Amino acid sequence: MNAPWKTGISLALTMAISYSICALLYALWPVQGIAFLNALFHGLDFGRLQAPQDYGVATFVGPLLVLSVWGAMVGTLFAWLSAKLHGRP
Repeated sequence: MNAPWKTGISLALTMAISYSICALLYALWPVQGIAFLNALFHGLDFGRLQAPQDYGVATFVGPLLVLSVWGAMVGTLFAWLSAKLHGRP
């Protein structure tokens, strides 16, 4: 059996990688990124929320850290609860 923290780290890394890819795509093609969000959320206008400043390192690292820590905590909790519900120590 894997320790719950291993699942947490796996989720944190998955979130960090997927966020990094998403951020890269948005940095390269911001107009298409906003259009994709508009379509994904049934026509909500995300263009109004677009930040007037350029996308930089600071706006990338903060959310990356938050998502990674959150992923580690949620993944660990999920694995621990799953083990308890399945009767494993």
